[in-house]
Amino acid sequence: MTAPAHSVSRETSLPRPAAPRVITVANQKGGVGKTTSAVNLATALAFGGLRVLAIDLDPQGNASTGFGIEHGPGTPSIYDVVVGGRPLAEVAVRSPESAQLRVVPATVDLAGAEIELVPLAARENRLRRALRAFLASDPVDYVLIDCPPSLGLLTVNALVAAREVLIPIQCEYYALEGLGQLTRNVELVQAHLNPELAVTAILLTMYDGRTRLAEQVADEVRRFFGPKVLTTVVPRSIRLSEAPGYGQSVLSYDATSRGAVAYATAAAELVERGAPTEVTQPDEAK
Repeated sequence: MTAPAHSVSRETSLPRPAAPRVITVANQKGGVGKTTSAVNLATALAFGGLRVLAIDLDPQGNASTGFGIEHGPGTPSIYDVVVGGRPLAEVAVRSPESAQLRVVPATVDLAGAEIELVPLAARENRLRRALRAFLASDPVDYVLIDCPPSLGLLTVNALVAAREVLIPIQCEYYALEGLGQLTRNVELVQAHLNPELAVTAILLTMYDGRTRLAEQVADEVRRFFGPKVLTTVVPRSIRLSEAPGYGQSVLSYDATSRGAVAYATAAAELVERGAPTEVTQPDEAK
């Protein structure tokens, strides 16, 4: 399978959206390339000249590692925002990847946030309120939120804060397992907390063109999700596995690798598709 003939490099200029696009990258299954996708899509968008805010909402802090951002105990982090009410601007730091990219890290403190959020008022809206306050004074082009591999309060906060959901799906056995539950949760959030929310993109990851299985899974996902599936597929790549160990995206670690080209192309495709138009703009008074 060949990818479209467009990609992002440090010299490429991508068109800015009319309004900030807030995209939650979610899949409750682990090991599907969720964090890898969030890190590399955010970096590719920044390399394309867009202003990007990446939020690590996973207590494991893997996205923070991938961006090369300090996230040891005591580091100002997303925990201070969703639990402590601290402004996002105070914990967002510039990524060494690009001056266009800022990252809100996650620390181990976030592991207890699911319990600490329970008694708080408007617990599902903590991230949305913080993000709206941030965007009111610093309107970036894209916000990408990396979720934990679960459907708890942190993921609900990410879904309430976003208008779009991007779901990475691995091209392996049981690819669609559990996705029914995720889509039902998206529908529940849409019905009760965030009517603007929609699944707008599916990204096929860990594609191995040498196997019939990968093509069969890709076909199955396309039958299930239709045009929401991005044309670009992300191949299995040793460079994608190596890059986080150096605190880099694969686009910085090896820009010519298959993984880097795939994520650059996927980012360009995401930009070209644009934001959903069938829903109204979020009501800032909510």
